[in-house]
Order: sequence, then C-alpha cells, then structure tokens
Amino acid sequence: MPAQLTMYTTQWCAFCRRLKSQLARDGITMTEVDIERDPAAADYVMSVPTVVFPDGSVLVNPSAAQVKKRMAELAPSG
Repeated sequence: MPAQLTMYTTQWCAFCRRLKSQLARDGITMTEVDIERDPAAADYVMSVPTVVFPDGSVLVNPSAAQVKKRMAELAPSG
C-alpha cells in the first residue's frame, strides 16, 4: 500500500476544496485533517505548510499539478 498524503483543511477554505477536487479527479487520495475539529492539528498548521507528503516533505498551497508531480516522484519505481 502506498504511503498517504496528508492535507490540513477547513470547511470554508476555497483553496482546500479546489485542491481536494482536483486531486480526486487525478486519483490521488489523502488523509484529510480538519483543523477546526482538531486543536492540535491547528497548532501544527500554524507552524508548517498545508500539505505534507509521505516522505515528510511539504508544500504551501500547492497546485494539483505540483502535488501530482511530487507524488509521482515519490512513487516506487518498477
């Protein structure tokens, strides 16, 4: 099973909704953490970017293309 992408979101974030939709369309799954429901996650997001990749690398407000590219780079070859 491939490692999972983690995305920190809120219900009102237009960027989050758009990125989630684009990633779903491209077949990229994620673990979603709603920072309004998880105070520890909210504190975490205040100190790090919004998307954390399986290898621990991060991007701030990336486009779907940037996420797709990075996930492809992390995919096992073969």
